Amino acid sequence: MSFEYIRRIPDAEEVLKTLPLPEQLKEIKAKRDEEIKAVFERRNNKFLLIIGPCSAHDEDAVCEYVTRLARLQEEVQEKLILVPRIYTNKPRTTGIGYKGMAHQPDPLKEPNIVEGIYAIRKMHIRALGESYLTAADEMLYPGNYPYLEDILSYVAVGARSVENQQHRLTISGLDVPAGMKNPTSGDLNVMLNSVQAAQAPHVFSYNGWEVRTTGNPYAHCILRGAINQYGQNIPNYHYEDLSRLAEVYLEKNFKNPLIIVDTNHANSNKKYLEQPRIAKEVMQSRRYSETINDLVRGLMIESYLEDGAQDPSEGVFGKSITDPCLGWEKSERLVRDLADML
Repeated sequence: MSFEYIRRIPDAEEVLKTLPLPEQLKEIKAKRDEEIKAVFERRNNKFLLIIGPCSAHDEDAVCEYVTRLARLQEEVQEKLILVPRIYTNKPRTTGIGYKGMAHQPDPLKEPNIVEGIYAIRKMHIRALGESYLTAADEMLYPGNYPYLEDILSYVAVGARSVENQQHRLTISGLDVPAGMKNPTSGDLNVMLNSVQAAQAPHVFSYNGWEVRTTGNPYAHCILRGAINQYGQNIPNYHYEDLSRLAEVYLEKNFKNPLIIVDTNHANSNKKYLEQPRIAKEVMQSRRYSETINDLVRGLMIESYLEDGAQDPSEGVFGKSITDPCLGWEKSERLVRDLADML
């Protein structure tokens, strides 16, 4: 055996007992869940903005960000639902580099997954308590979901995970919306197959149990652009892309069909300053087509306190240490502009 057993990972029951979610916050989450689900069920016409840092590596900076976001939410609450991105796991194409707070609670120290599990739960609870905004996180590891399942209002499955069977089956048991991204190849059928699998009932092994799920009626599509065989960027947010996806999506007769457009990643070629332009183009496309207007009901935006990205050793408060993000002033302006376009 080549494994070195470092430390025992606590089970979710142990962690939740140590860091319970206060009753007041449980009530807030229930109300937020209902408001977000109403978008999917067409019971309201609000627009979703899943917005925040590429990866949440600093609790204080994240909480400062979501506190500002909460004030902005009050301003745009009639038109927009702001869902903070508090992403605690970071997928790495090569497997090298910062893997998120769940893996490495201090980016300048060695990984410690046990400390990371407690750190991400503590951060999520604090952020919710200070902002009253329930958050989104990415399901990089399905086994980590039980540590946050009572806190999150939205889950994303990334481009490198969307074909994974365990991700699809786990999503089928969630009672909150889950976005399935197109894979890095851009294959829309892979994304749609993932949505179909997530909306179906299953029996499988999960969290030490044989479990049965009823399917997640809020599983949906996220367009994040693609990369071709030559490493070239292929955006998929243009009017023609949205029209093509809408046609094949609606043929499937899925429950609550909905599209969210990721304005960064391969759609912007990671040129983070392009995000406002992309977001506004998507909003214009909604005006030209009733079908697109009905299906496209949200955007993902990578945003933080400071523009750009940095090496972790630089230590700039509120600046990404992974993909570059839109700074607060530009983000605030974009949110107000989007509200005006609705």
